[in-house]
Amino acid sequence: MTTKGADHEQVRRLVLRGTSGAVTRCRDFTAAALAEWGWLPAETPEIRERAEDVLLLVSEVVTNACLHAGGPQELVLRHAGGRLRVEVSDASPEHPHAQAHRSPALPGGHGLMVLDRLSGAWGSEAKPNLARGKVVWVEVTRPPGPASLRARRDRRRPSPL
Repeated sequence: MTTKGADHEQVRRLVLRGTSGAVTRCRDFTAAALAEWGWLPAETPEIRERAEDVLLLVSEVVTNACLHAGGPQELVLRHAGGRLRVEVSDASPEHPHAQAHRSPALPGGHGLMVLDRLSGAWGSEAKPNLARGKVVWVEVTRPPGPASLRARRDRRRPSPL
């Protein structure tokens, strides 16, 4: 974990080798981080839905790395102030690009549409320091939720005399 700056950015990293089990490992790793950061268990249906969206987005980006780039090399999760950035790096220099219009009835080829629909923003960039490959990133913002259940219970509890 890394913490820095006024927003106290928290970072989780998972180094990956190959494609076997990569999607499951990344989803499990992300679910554990979401639990640490208070997204799960969700306080509201909106937060639960957004957490499920995050897990689907992770699955899509990691699956694309498995199918088109020889597998993901690293999953990085950056969390600060209710904003989550998911980064998946791979060795391919080819950036994702939208395919010609596909029928929704046909399987496959809809991953980038899922990213467009569920994320606040997404994109890709070359790896830093002239390293070979790219990083595909997705950003999601946690919906506002009520005060935590514990805080609500504490307010209702009479103070001891």
